[in-house]
Amino acid sequence: MQLDSFLVKTLEIMAALFVFLVGIGLLLVLVIYLIDKTQSSHTIRRNYPVIGRFRYLFEHLGEFFRQYFFAMDREELPFNRAQRSWAYQAAKNENTTAAFGSTKDLRPEGTVIFVNCPFPQLEEETHKPTAVTVGPYARRPYQTDKFFNISAMSYGALSRPAVRALSSGAAKAGIWLNTGEGGLAPYHLEGGCDVVFQIGTAKYGVRDEAGNLSDDKLREIASHEQVKMIELKLAQGAKPGKGGILPAGKVTEEIAAIRGIPVGQSSISPNRHPDVDSAEDLLDMLQRIRDVTGLPVGFKTVVGAYGWLDSLCQAIHHRGIEQAPDFITVDGGDGGTGAAPLALMDEMGLQLKEALPLVIDKLNEYGLKQRIRVICSGKRITPSEVAWALCMGADFINNARGFMFALGCIQALQCNKNTCPTGITTHNEKLQRGLVVKAKAGRVASYAKNMVKEVETIAHSCGVPEPRRLRRMHARIVSANGLSIAMNDLHPDMPPRPEFRPD
Repeated sequence: MQLDSFLVKTLEIMAALFVFLVGIGLLLVLVIYLIDKTQSSHTIRRNYPVIGRFRYLFEHLGEFFRQYFFAMDREELPFNRAQRSWAYQAAKNENTTAAFGSTKDLRPEGTVIFVNCPFPQLEEETHKPTAVTVGPYARRPYQTDKFFNISAMSYGALSRPAVRALSSGAAKAGIWLNTGEGGLAPYHLEGGCDVVFQIGTAKYGVRDEAGNLSDDKLREIASHEQVKMIELKLAQGAKPGKGGILPAGKVTEEIAAIRGIPVGQSSISPNRHPDVDSAEDLLDMLQRIRDVTGLPVGFKTVVGAYGWLDSLCQAIHHRGIEQAPDFITVDGGDGGTGAAPLALMDEMGLQLKEALPLVIDKLNEYGLKQRIRVICSGKRITPSEVAWALCMGADFINNARGFMFALGCIQALQCNKNTCPTGITTHNEKLQRGLVVKAKAGRVASYAKNMVKEVETIAHSCGVPEPRRLRRMHARIVSANGLSIAMNDLHPDMPPRPEFRPD
């Protein structure tokens, strides 16, 4: 009897609670209805109160549903599932082979096809990539046999654990890490890797109180043995013609101290170096940095207008070969990780497939290719894309987003916010907790090593002993009629010139 009474009471309480919750729900719906009906900012909510709000929810969820359920393996942008899957598998040291044939459509115009040799290179006849010297006239030239390295990503744009993992992973793989324009953080040096220090238009990390380039701070940067080269950034793929953008939420006390900027305020760099207004000014700036630091110095840019390259090459010959840039980093104009206006990210600057051969041919035309090393940067996250750049004539390939995938990036497209779910581009410590430095450092190293291994496989199939022997004749490009033409017919090699040797 007591049990029955208890059950009845429990049911009565639950019923009352249910009625209460329904009442609260109806009241909430009524409040939202009145808010939507009376507001004047959103037409859909005004005409369709309450239910109109689902549009915004579905719009937000749509990008995730498309990525995981609806997009085909080869059709998503900026990186499709097949590209991301290869990067993930390479980073995890998993098997990257596939079965039952390729899913890649080889018919679209512009598709690259490598030319296999009837008598491929035997494994025992292969050898390590050739070592390349950068900056023969610098007091501290840099020599490396690595051709695949980590591109510019600033501490501030990236989180602390992300930079630490990249530094340690780069050291394990023996490759360099570019600091990006945000200055040199202790986390860049922590892993023990080679470092390329980038100077952006705001001159973070090497600026005086007025924002001008400081020789004393340049010497301080060069005093670190790990810093091997310095790159002057003129433009980057995400926003050519516009300076960097660091939202206020990411400008912590530590980042402000590293960059030399106020805490908690958005930091927007000038859209170019105010003190570089011509090819002559550029050479003056590069020579000044090289004289002060003793390091190889080059510049990074996106190619759009290109007549100035003739002026640059002519000025180099006029001034003397020793004053040439030690390297040029050519970035594609088709976007990057940085926060940028959509018009610039989508439609400003030449794509790499056009810009890279243009720069290399121009250097060959003036006999400068052996003096000025060319670094290719921009969406080279799979072996075929890296091999294409080597065929075209690049000395090195820098990559950023492939290494972000190695860190665990899921392409959530929130790099410009402080809400990155994988902890890579956020300073929210709760989100950063998921990025375990030791584990991700191993994946960074594995991604780099497996990339080199598979590019070597392409090279051996083409009949050359190592990747730097790849030439334009080793690839073909699909044309409009569906047939391929030789890359060296589309982009003819310049006549061979004597190899550059420093005096």
